[in-house]
Amino acid sequence: GKSPVDLVLACVDNYAARMTINQACNELDQTWMESGVSENAVSGHIQTMIPGRYACFECAPPMVVAAGEDESKIKREGVCAASLPTTMGITAGFLAQATLKHLLKFGTVSNFLGYDALGDFFPTYAMSPNPDCGSNQCRKRQQEWKDRPKEAEREKKAEEAPAELHPDNEWGICVEESTDAVATPEPPEEPKVDTKGTSVADLMASFKKLSSG
Repeated sequence: GKSPVDLVLACVDNYAARMTINQACNELDQTWMESGVSENAVSGHIQTMIPGRYACFECAPPMVVAAGEDESKIKREGVCAASLPTTMGITAGFLAQATLKHLLKFGTVSNFLGYDALGDFFPTYAMSPNPDCGSNQCRKRQQEWKDRPKEAEREKKAEEAPAELHPDNEWGICVEESTDAVATPEPPEEPKVDTKGTSVADLMASFKKLSSG
């Protein structure tokens, strides 16, 4: 491709570093994935950034930044973010899995995938770019995305379509749906003995006499 790098993975722990990576990737038109874990260490997320197509990191800034306050308030003193190894491991696993899907072109790579450990909740949704984004490079990429030739857009969708698994089918395995109900065999009919009105007690008494005789 036009870039010597296929994908950039960001695993930094502060807002300023993310903004630096965001600006560089917007300038280079470079796809990247951002990841993070909350300060309470029980939730995390990964976010795929395709300049112009999806929202960049500056398109939806934290409330503190959007309100024009000090960025340093985002990270509270004395709070160790991502201090739960399990949450970090799960988030890292999501990032690694999304990386494989993106590079090998299989499955679906979500624009945003979250993880809430307390509720076992995995939200996923798309984030459209902000036309009024503070990054002029982001706005430039948005316009380039809108002006893309339709043919290039169709090729892009074809590339993103899930690839057929095992197209060669070496063993000729096929799955067929059967609508025919399988008949359940009826149990064999038990033979009936005609006792000619004699009770079971009388028959047993007769049998004892024959046995003792």
